[in-house]
Amino acid sequence: MRATPKWRTAFAALVTAAAIGAPAVPAHAVTGPAETDNARGFTARLDIGNGAKACSAALVAPEWLITAASCFADNPAESVRIPAGAPKLATKAVVGRTDLTTTDGAERTVVHLVPREDRDVVLARLSAPVANVRTARIADAPAQTGEKLTLTGYGRTKDEWAPVKAHNGTFTATALGSTDLDVTGDNAAICAGDAGAPLFRTSGDIAQIVSVASRSDQGGCFGIDTAQTSTKGVTARTDDLAAWADSTVKAAPVADFNGDGIEDIAISDPKATVGGNAEAGAVRVVYGGGKGNVQLDQSLSFVPGEAEAGDRFGQSLATVDYNQDGYTDLVVGVPFEDAGPVADAGMVSVVYGSAGGLGKGRVSEDFVQGQGNGALKASGNEKGDMLGWSVAAGKTRGGEPFIVIGDPGESIGAKEDAGNVFYVRGGTSVNLTQEAGLSGGLEAGDRVGWSVAADANNIAIGGPGEDIDGAGDAGCVWVLSHQLNADRKPTERANINQNSDKVSGGSETGDALGTSVALVENGPNGDSILAAGAPGESITNAAGTDVKNAGSVTTFKIPASGGWTQSQVIHQDQPDVIGGIETGDRFGETLQAINLSPKTAPTWQTLQLVVGVPGESQGPVTAAGAVQTMTLLGAPGPHNDVLYAGHNGLPGTPGANQRIGQAVAVSPTHIYVGMPTGPNAQGAAYAVPWQNVTSYAGPGPGPDQPVTVYQPGKDGIPAGGKAFGAVIR
Repeated sequence: MRATPKWRTAFAALVTAAAIGAPAVPAHAVTGPAETDNARGFTARLDIGNGAKACSAALVAPEWLITAASCFADNPAESVRIPAGAPKLATKAVVGRTDLTTTDGAERTVVHLVPREDRDVVLARLSAPVANVRTARIADAPAQTGEKLTLTGYGRTKDEWAPVKAHNGTFTATALGSTDLDVTGDNAAICAGDAGAPLFRTSGDIAQIVSVASRSDQGGCFGIDTAQTSTKGVTARTDDLAAWADSTVKAAPVADFNGDGIEDIAISDPKATVGGNAEAGAVRVVYGGGKGNVQLDQSLSFVPGEAEAGDRFGQSLATVDYNQDGYTDLVVGVPFEDAGPVADAGMVSVVYGSAGGLGKGRVSEDFVQGQGNGALKASGNEKGDMLGWSVAAGKTRGGEPFIVIGDPGESIGAKEDAGNVFYVRGGTSVNLTQEAGLSGGLEAGDRVGWSVAADANNIAIGGPGEDIDGAGDAGCVWVLSHQLNADRKPTERANINQNSDKVSGGSETGDALGTSVALVENGPNGDSILAAGAPGESITNAAGTDVKNAGSVTTFKIPASGGWTQSQVIHQDQPDVIGGIETGDRFGETLQAINLSPKTAPTWQTLQLVVGVPGESQGPVTAAGAVQTMTLLGAPGPHNDVLYAGHNGLPGTPGANQRIGQAVAVSPTHIYVGMPTGPNAQGAAYAVPWQNVTSYAGPGPGPDQPVTVYQPGKDGIPAGGKAFGAVIR
């Protein structure tokens, strides 16, 4: 963003209000009349730094405001340049409440800033969506000279330092610059506290924002010398920013542990030795933008528990902004943690992000049985529970963060390894078993919770050990909504097994449906797509031979309206899927799914499925492994590609038992492929740009983009470890 040392101060002063010495309510609004209802509830009031500054803004999407970057600048008179990421000062927003004495609308925290580089404009993401407030739109045409525009804001008025209502005024456009729009108030002025306020025209009942308030002569504003009568102002244009704003508010989020707006990555080595304790486990965090890396393990004071042999800290990972402060938090499963004398009871830790990175802010917390509240508090530790074997995390459509914890070794009564799942959301802590919350027959060895996945709409739980009509370990998957039922548990929507009339094929011994699950939002309307892996599936080839453990993946549509339907059955004996079936391929051993543009209508390019095939042979090289990528919208068809050593930018050559595909992850920028079993003895992980695979880039060859290699002893990552790359998030 440009530096403007004087910011034309002879003509226009900054209108960010300093509330020091002000009344208890920070300053707000233009000198015009007060708003009489919430028709313009999209106008928001910002309290920055607990009363240090006050500004105005406008809601342009349920989770996003547009306002002035100068509101967040250290010295806006010198420069309005601000960094992307979490704001330096705590910022609260009131939206949908034009009368501050009411309880209308919502209060939110501003958690992330995306500034423009060329003008006094910033988009600000809120901690949760705002419902039932009409949003304004970014105009797609500039103001014309002489055009009458409306401004609403919470700055001072003629005779009030801190009005309790938003005010409005009419302004005439006088001069259009490349990034600014000059205006003059018609018996109104832009006052302190109005910085960032929307200046808009109205089309029907839709406000179209052409600019946001930046600077003003403030003639007639409370506290300004009465000799100053000019109502001239300078506003920052937005009419040419619609595409930028649209791409920003609709972008898929990335993990950002230190809040700098750059993607970070966590890579675990659950077999790492820590303080002489073999397989205590560790997680290496690599901060984006070349900001270094750190190791997290249980020898650190801010990580719950102690580093002990066999704990396997990092056996599972998930990310979510759990405390809604703008920094991504890391959820770490430690399934073999002992609880006193109880071996392998398990635990889950949440290490919180901060400006200094993970563990440098809020104290980490842990989830263990017998502590906390609800079902976790009521549960007891038992040998081999393996709490944290699987974890998933995210936010509901309403913006509430949640964590799903698999506990597949849990015994229910005399049924050993029946399995259990804990669902934690706010004050809710409930468990889900086939005894309570999940349909089906409770049996030993079901291993409910072996896999878990979740999106904003639904939760998926895999039970690969479930017996179906006498077929042992045929497997089952449950889908539940985040809507809580009368028992305060998520509501079951589907019990999916291959003997269902709605599912192709049949349940067979050892299919292990539910070994892996993935869920992804199918557009912005509450629909989801589920993918369920059955790596033990046997497939009969054209010669009539039963190929054991070839594996398959089945996808299902889970509409918001209710019900569910099968979409695709995918395996390597199909003409539109790369490769061929071989014994022990275990296609679908791991799964990841992503919607690269979750706020828009889905396309084949945005809905992506990644399938691990760790037993795949490459020519004569057995169990070299592979990763398949394909669209989730329709059959794989031409939108199917494969990653293996030496192909699509993945380095190296195929090696026996390297088992590429045993660890996969996805982000909006990359496919992550873990290589914990070689060729590097300590393990490795690769970040493959989506552009390298035709499932994303479209048909036809193209130049591969560079693949980033993460490896102990390379590029600043300390040497050491045994299975680096086992889990990636």
